[in-house]
Amino acid sequence: MTPETVITLVQNGLFVLIIVAAPPLLVSLLVGLLVSILQAATQINEMTLTFIPKLVAMFLVMILAGPWMLSTLMDYITRLFQSIPLVIG
Repeated sequence: MTPETVITLVQNGLFVLIIVAAPPLLVSLLVGLLVSILQAATQINEMTLTFIPKLVAMFLVMILAGPWMLSTLMDYITRLFQSIPLVIG
């Protein structure tokens, strides 16, 4: 196994990680920003107020994007397992 092969495998793994993690992280960021703006406008300074909307939003994202995330991970793992003979020999 050459260093180029290892670097390619790590790059592909990190790319899949970023693609799969992006929807939940972006939704969490947007919901947190909206709740922060609402808190600033109403001068409600409750720190725990952001958790419930974020949890609900993350739950909805996992329901809606979960099958896509799972299929993306399964495709990557399948390609990784199929490339084992090429990497070894």
